[in-house]
Amino acid sequence: MFFESALEGKNAIWRYLIMFIVVFAATNTIGALPLIIVIVLKGVANPEILDTSSENLMDLSTYGIDHNTGLVLMIFPFIVGLIIMFVLMKPMHGRNFKTLFNGGANLRWGKFIISALVWFLLMGIYLYISIQNNPENFTVNNTSKSLIWLIIIALSLIPFQTTFEEILFRGYLMQGAGAWFRNKWMPLLITSIFFGLMHSFNPEIKEYGFLTMMPQYVFYGLVFGLITIIDNGIEIAMGAHAANNIFLSVFVTQKSSTLQTAAVYEQKEAYPWQDFLSLLVVSVIFVVIMGILNKWCFREIFKFKRYS
Repeated sequence: MFFESALEGKNAIWRYLIMFIVVFAATNTIGALPLIIVIVLKGVANPEILDTSSENLMDLSTYGIDHNTGLVLMIFPFIVGLIIMFVLMKPMHGRNFKTLFNGGANLRWGKFIISALVWFLLMGIYLYISIQNNPENFTVNNTSKSLIWLIIIALSLIPFQTTFEEILFRGYLMQGAGAWFRNKWMPLLITSIFFGLMHSFNPEIKEYGFLTMMPQYVFYGLVFGLITIIDNGIEIAMGAHAANNIFLSVFVTQKSSTLQTAAVYEQKEAYPWQDFLSLLVVSVIFVVIMGILNKWCFREIFKFKRYS
């Protein structure tokens, strides 16, 4: 079982603090090194670009870095974080890395793929409706050959970014909190809040405000966390999260997007609260579809169970 697997390991809080500090340090040093090197080389070739500034610090094009290269450089730290967690899981907690996925069984690829396809389809429908209702708010941004490379990069690398986040929050921290509190509700609440706070420095926060954007991030955490609890594993959350970020990277971008890409469409103006309401609808439909496909018993999630 997903939560019970953590009880077999070493769950002292200091172990989680050390893991978190090491992962954070590695992603922001080793992970950031390629980006720093590229910026330095660009600065040596053209010193003037180092004096440029952008409202969105994630927009690496201000340093003369093309969008596709920038996407690779932005994802690299997450790959480093994933590797660090894989290496340290056994020595730090005395259990196998794969227990973070579903308690120790083989990775359920079918759930991952189906989840990604369903979420991708729902996002496509939502974008289509948005364009039909407000065509003036969208412009065709990219139909060049660079789009092919963007698709390849997004499909091959973004799943590492989203898998790292799912393993860290819905796997590692949720299981750890489950071992401490011996129930499923506190882990769901705590990890969802932490997931939201992790995005505090995203450019959307600066653009639209903390209180406007944070409910979206926390809600994502709640949805993916709830799915993890129901399904006893993170594969469905992994699939949906990957599909969400791939879709946004390839099909629609706007000036305050975290991952700046040369997407097919550019959205001139975003409406955060409208997007939040749409996210509610998409999430409900998604959970219902996943529930039908996986024959979930929703009544089980409301049973308060203490793990011993």
